[in-house]
Amino acid sequence: MQFDLDIQKTLRSGKRTFHLNLRLQSDSQRLVILGPSGAGKSQTLRAIAGLLRPDSGRIMVGGALLFDAQQRINLKPQARRMGYLFQDYALFPHLSVRQNIAFGETPGWRNPGRRASSEAVERWLAAFHLEHLAHQLPGELSGGQRQRVALARALVAQPAALLLDEPFAALDPDLRIVLRGELDRLQRELALPMILISHDVADAEVFGDHVVRMQDGAVHHGALVVDADIDPVLAEKKTHR
Repeated sequence: MQFDLDIQKTLRSGKRTFHLNLRLQSDSQRLVILGPSGAGKSQTLRAIAGLLRPDSGRIMVGGALLFDAQQRINLKPQARRMGYLFQDYALFPHLSVRQNIAFGETPGWRNPGRRASSEAVERWLAAFHLEHLAHQLPGELSGGQRQRVALARALVAQPAALLLDEPFAALDPDLRIVLRGELDRLQRELALPMILISHDVADAEVFGDHVVRMQDGAVHHGALVVDADIDPVLAEKKTHR
Protein backbone atom coordinates (compact mmCIF):
# COMPACT_ATOMS: atom_id res chain seq x y z
CA MET A 1 0.00 0.00 0.00
CA GLN A 2 1.57 3.30 -1.10
CA PHE A 3 -0.84 5.60 0.75
CA ASP A 4 -3.07 4.79 3.71
CA LEU A 5 -4.59 8.02 5.02
CA ASP A 6 -7.09 8.61 7.81
CA ILE A 7 -6.88 12.30 8.71
CA GLN A 8 -9.33 13.95 11.10
CA LYS A 9 -8.78 17.60 11.97
CA THR A 10 -11.02 20.50 13.01
CA LEU A 11 -9.68 23.92 12.03
CA ARG A 12 -11.09 27.17 13.39
CA SER A 13 -10.59 30.74 12.22
CA GLY A 14 -12.75 33.30 13.97
CA LYS A 15 -16.32 32.10 13.66
CA ARG A 16 -15.49 29.71 10.83
CA THR A 17 -14.97 26.00 11.39
CA PHE A 18 -13.61 23.52 8.84
CA HIS A 19 -13.61 19.75 9.31
CA LEU A 20 -10.98 17.70 7.51
CA ASN A 21 -12.28 14.15 7.41
CA LEU A 22 -10.23 12.32 4.79
CA ARG A 23 -10.04 8.55 4.46
CA LEU A 24 -8.40 6.97 1.44
CA GLN A 25 -6.09 4.16 0.42
CA SER A 26 -4.13 3.80 -2.79
CA ASP A 27 -1.69 1.30 -4.26
CA SER A 28 -0.77 3.78 -7.00
CA GLN A 29 2.56 5.60 -7.06
CA ARG A 30 0.83 8.60 -8.66
CA LEU A 31 -2.13 9.86 -6.68
CA VAL A 32 -3.92 13.07 -7.70
CA ILE A 33 -6.34 14.75 -5.31
CA LEU A 34 -8.59 16.91 -7.43
CA GLY A 35 -10.97 19.52 -6.07
CA PRO A 36 -11.92 23.18 -5.83
CA SER A 37 -10.24 25.80 -3.67
CA GLY A 38 -11.12 25.34 -0.01
CA ALA A 39 -11.69 21.59 -0.32
CA GLY A 40 -8.95 20.79 2.21
CA LYS A 41 -6.32 19.60 -0.28
CA SER A 42 -3.42 21.69 1.04
CA GLN A 43 -4.29 20.84 4.66
CA THR A 44 -4.12 17.17 3.70
CA LEU A 45 -0.58 17.57 2.34
CA ARG A 46 0.46 19.54 5.42
CA ALA A 47 -0.80 16.73 7.66
CA ILE A 48 1.13 14.12 5.67
CA ALA A 49 4.30 16.23 5.80
CA GLY A 50 3.99 16.72 9.55
CA LEU A 51 3.25 20.45 9.37
CA LEU A 52 -0.30 19.95 10.72
CA ARG A 53 -1.09 17.52 13.52
CA PRO A 54 -4.42 15.70 13.07
CA ASP A 55 -6.79 15.41 16.00
CA SER A 56 -7.08 11.70 15.30
CA GLY A 57 -6.33 9.13 12.63
CA ARG A 58 -3.38 7.43 11.00
CA ILE A 59 -0.98 8.25 8.17
CA MET A 60 1.13 5.67 6.32
CA VAL A 61 3.20 6.36 3.20
CA GLY A 62 5.11 3.63 1.38
CA GLY A 63 4.62 1.26 4.31
CA ALA A 64 6.11 3.73 6.81
CA LEU A 65 3.91 4.79 9.74
CA LEU A 66 4.20 8.56 10.07
CA PHE A 67 1.32 9.30 12.44
CA ASP A 68 -0.97 7.27 14.64
CA ALA A 69 -3.04 9.08 17.25
CA GLN A 70 -3.89 5.93 19.23
CA GLN A 71 -0.25 4.80 19.41
CA ARG A 72 0.92 8.38 20.01
CA ILE A 73 3.23 8.24 17.03
CA ASN A 74 3.93 11.58 15.35
CA LEU A 75 7.20 11.71 13.44
CA LYS A 76 8.81 15.10 13.03
CA PRO A 77 8.74 16.55 9.49
CA GLN A 78 12.44 15.84 8.91
CA ALA A 79 12.03 12.21 9.95
CA ARG A 80 9.15 11.72 7.49
CA ARG A 81 11.41 12.47 4.52
CA MET A 82 8.66 14.01 2.40
CA GLY A 83 9.77 16.13 -0.56
CA TYR A 84 7.31 19.02 -0.32
CA LEU A 85 6.79 21.43 -3.22
CA PHE A 86 4.76 24.39 -1.95
CA GLN A 87 2.36 26.20 -4.26
CA ASP A 88 4.39 29.42 -4.05
CA TYR A 89 7.65 27.37 -4.09
CA ALA A 90 8.74 28.93 -0.72
CA LEU A 91 12.26 29.69 -1.90
CA PHE A 92 14.45 31.73 0.44
CA PRO A 93 14.77 35.13 -1.26
CA HIS A 94 18.16 35.93 0.28
CA LEU A 95 19.75 32.63 -0.79
CA SER A 96 21.09 31.83 -4.23
CA VAL A 97 19.81 28.99 -6.38
CA ARG A 98 22.71 26.82 -5.21
CA GLN A 99 22.07 27.66 -1.55
CA ASN A 100 18.34 27.02 -1.85
CA ILE A 101 18.99 23.56 -3.26
CA ALA A 102 21.73 22.81 -0.71
CA PHE A 103 19.31 23.79 2.07
CA GLY A 104 17.38 20.61 1.27
CA GLU A 105 20.24 18.46 2.55
CA THR A 106 21.37 20.76 5.38
CA PRO A 107 20.41 19.51 8.85
CA GLY A 108 18.58 22.04 11.00
CA TRP A 109 17.90 25.59 9.85
CA ARG A 110 21.42 26.81 9.22
CA ASN A 111 21.88 28.52 5.86
CA PRO A 112 24.34 26.81 3.50
CA GLY A 113 27.39 28.85 2.51
CA ARG A 114 27.50 30.68 -0.82
CA ARG A 115 29.81 28.01 -2.25
CA ALA A 116 27.87 25.12 -0.80
CA SER A 117 28.20 22.06 -2.95
CA SER A 118 27.87 18.31 -2.90
CA GLU A 119 27.49 15.56 -5.44
CA ALA A 120 23.72 15.67 -4.99
CA VAL A 121 23.50 19.47 -5.34
CA GLU A 122 25.55 19.39 -8.53
CA ARG A 123 23.46 16.52 -9.87
CA TRP A 124 20.19 18.39 -9.50
CA LEU A 125 21.62 21.67 -10.76
CA ALA A 126 22.58 19.79 -13.93
CA ALA A 127 19.36 17.74 -14.10
CA PHE A 128 17.24 20.91 -14.17
CA HIS A 129 19.70 22.90 -16.32
CA LEU A 130 20.30 25.41 -13.56
CA GLU A 131 24.10 25.55 -13.57
CA HIS A 132 24.23 28.97 -15.23
CA LEU A 133 21.77 30.32 -12.65
CA ALA A 134 23.45 28.84 -9.58
CA HIS A 135 24.51 32.22 -8.12
CA GLN A 136 21.30 34.11 -8.89
CA LEU A 137 18.60 34.94 -6.36
CA PRO A 138 15.00 33.66 -6.69
CA GLY A 139 13.74 37.17 -7.50
CA GLU A 140 15.85 37.11 -10.66
CA LEU A 141 14.29 33.90 -11.98
CA SER A 142 11.26 33.14 -14.13
CA GLY A 143 8.33 31.16 -12.76
CA GLY A 144 9.49 27.98 -14.45
CA GLN A 145 13.03 28.39 -13.15
CA ARG A 146 11.76 28.93 -9.60
CA GLN A 147 9.70 25.76 -9.86
CA ARG A 148 12.75 23.77 -10.99
CA VAL A 149 14.80 25.12 -8.07
CA ALA A 150 12.06 24.20 -5.60
CA LEU A 151 11.78 20.71 -7.05
CA ALA A 152 15.55 20.25 -6.97
CA ARG A 153 15.54 21.31 -3.31
CA ALA A 154 12.85 18.73 -2.57
CA LEU A 155 14.73 15.96 -4.35
CA VAL A 156 18.25 16.63 -3.09
CA ALA A 157 17.37 15.12 0.30
CA GLN A 158 16.41 11.80 -1.32
CA PRO A 159 12.79 11.88 -0.13
CA ALA A 160 10.62 8.83 0.43
CA ALA A 161 7.75 10.52 -1.46
CA LEU A 162 6.85 13.76 -3.23
CA LEU A 163 4.03 16.04 -2.10
CA LEU A 164 3.13 18.63 -4.75
CA ASP A 165 0.76 21.50 -3.94
CA GLU A 166 -0.73 22.96 -7.16
CA PRO A 167 2.73 22.87 -8.81
CA PHE A 168 1.63 24.45 -12.09
CA ALA A 169 -1.01 26.92 -10.92
CA ALA A 170 1.25 29.99 -11.12
CA LEU A 171 2.55 29.25 -14.63
CA ASP A 172 1.25 30.29 -18.02
CA PRO A 173 -0.51 27.57 -20.07
CA ASP A 174 2.38 26.84 -22.47
CA LEU A 175 4.90 26.50 -19.64
CA ARG A 176 2.53 24.22 -17.75
CA ILE A 177 2.63 21.77 -20.65
CA VAL A 178 6.43 21.78 -20.75
CA LEU A 179 6.89 21.35 -17.01
CA ARG A 180 4.22 18.68 -16.74
CA GLY A 181 6.23 16.70 -19.27
CA GLU A 182 9.46 17.23 -17.31
CA LEU A 183 7.90 16.16 -14.01
CA ASP A 184 6.19 13.18 -15.65
CA ARG A 185 9.51 11.87 -16.99
CA LEU A 186 11.34 12.57 -13.73
CA GLN A 187 8.81 10.79 -11.55
CA ARG A 188 8.83 7.74 -13.79
CA GLU A 189 12.63 7.67 -13.75
CA LEU A 190 12.87 7.95 -9.96
CA ALA A 191 9.79 5.79 -9.27
CA LEU A 192 8.96 7.97 -6.27
CA PRO A 193 5.49 7.76 -4.72
CA MET A 194 3.78 11.09 -5.40
CA ILE A 195 0.67 12.93 -4.27
CA LEU A 196 -0.24 15.90 -6.43
CA ILE A 197 -3.12 18.15 -5.47
CA SER A 198 -4.79 20.36 -8.04
CA HIS A 199 -7.98 22.05 -9.16
CA ASP A 200 -6.98 21.51 -12.81
CA VAL A 201 -8.14 18.33 -14.53
CA ALA A 202 -5.20 18.57 -16.98
CA ASP A 203 -2.91 17.61 -14.08
CA ALA A 204 -5.08 14.56 -13.43
CA GLU A 205 -4.91 13.61 -17.10
CA VAL A 206 -1.09 13.51 -17.00
CA PHE A 207 -0.33 12.25 -13.50
CA GLY A 208 -3.46 10.60 -12.19
CA ASP A 209 -2.96 6.85 -12.17
CA HIS A 210 -5.41 7.16 -9.29
CA VAL A 211 -7.57 10.29 -9.01
CA VAL A 212 -9.55 11.14 -5.89
CA ARG A 213 -12.11 13.91 -5.87
CA MET A 214 -12.22 15.99 -2.71
CA GLN A 215 -14.77 18.51 -1.49
CA ASP A 216 -15.63 20.02 1.89
CA GLY A 217 -12.76 18.22 3.60
CA ALA A 218 -13.61 14.69 2.49
CA VAL A 219 -13.43 12.28 -0.44
CA HIS A 220 -16.40 13.10 -2.65
CA HIS A 221 -18.26 10.45 -4.62
CA GLY A 222 -21.08 12.53 -6.05
CA ALA A 223 -21.13 15.39 -8.53
CA LEU A 224 -18.12 17.60 -7.88
CA VAL A 225 -18.53 21.36 -7.60
CA VAL A 226 -15.48 22.48 -9.55
CA ASP A 227 -13.63 25.67 -10.34
CA ALA A 228 -14.24 27.33 -13.68
CA ASP A 229 -11.16 25.83 -15.34
CA ILE A 230 -12.06 22.21 -14.53
CA ASP A 231 -13.99 20.27 -17.13
CA PRO A 232 -16.38 18.16 -14.99
CA VAL A 233 -16.89 15.61 -17.77
CA LEU A 234 -13.16 14.92 -18.04
CA ALA A 235 -12.87 14.82 -14.25
CA GLU A 236 -15.66 12.26 -14.05
CA LYS A 237 -14.10 10.09 -16.76
CA LYS A 238 -10.66 10.23 -15.21
CA THR A 239 -11.74 9.37 -11.67
CA HIS A 240 -13.54 6.23 -12.84
CA ARG A 241 -10.78 4.70 -14.94
